[in-house]
Amino acid sequence: MRVDLTDRAVAITGASSGIGAATALSCARAGMPVALFARRAERLEGVRKQVEAVGGRAIVVPGSVDEDADCERLIAETGRTFGGVYAVIANAGYGVEVPTWDMPEADIRAMFETNFYGSLRVLRPAIPAMREQGSGHLVMVSSGLSKIGIPRFAAYCATKAAQDYFARAMRIELAGEGVAVSSVHPVVTETEFSDAAEARAGNKRVFTKRTPGAFTQSAETVADAIVRRLRTSRGGEVWTSLPARIGLGTCVMFPGITDRVLLRMYRKRIG
Repeated sequence: MRVDLTDRAVAITGASSGIGAATALSCARAGMPVALFARRAERLEGVRKQVEAVGGRAIVVPGSVDEDADCERLIAETGRTFGGVYAVIANAGYGVEVPTWDMPEADIRAMFETNFYGSLRVLRPAIPAMREQGSGHLVMVSSGLSKIGIPRFAAYCATKAAQDYFARAMRIELAGEGVAVSSVHPVVTETEFSDAAEARAGNKRVFTKRTPGAFTQSAETVADAIVRRLRTSRGGEVWTSLPARIGLGTCVMFPGITDRVLLRMYRKRIG
């Protein structure tokens, strides 16, 4: 069933740049009031002005997905301002390229805190009202890498897989209550995310600097795919590249071959 998104409010984390900002604009064009959430308030104000420039409505809610109170405040302020919350998009996250044995446990925990637990923190407060009203849509922006662990990105892949698994379980649990749950699986996206991952890796970069152009896409491509899913009343996996979906599905089916391909690629790239 097609959903008219006009006046249905959406809260978006990681909305100060990249996929989050692009999704805010795409949602606004679809008629959705938008609550913008991220740590950088000044960047959020810039996105708010862009939303208003395309005829949309937006509020800025500065905060961190690492904090329970901030996430609860986002959902509460969205509901108070716009009369309810129809959709929540858990988009905030980051990655870093580092060998598994070199990544301190504290850094691994910090990445899970933001990428995975941060998603749960922002989605869970919205669920009671969605169940009561019998409608809503929860979205986790995961990754194509949720289906495969690649060298030097083990922690990142693990956080994305955790999002994917929880989204599937929630989708089944809430299926009979009118609440859709979707996971989004982009390929490498041309955003600030990639720049930040490269900066964290410094001169030890191997994978982050060599993704072929054919395997990259714009944040707007991902944003439009998210809005297309919001226009439906069903949840599920959202893929923004059919070749990537087929390729990663093949990797899951043939793990031994996948290991050999990754080993060859890894040896070639580390010289």
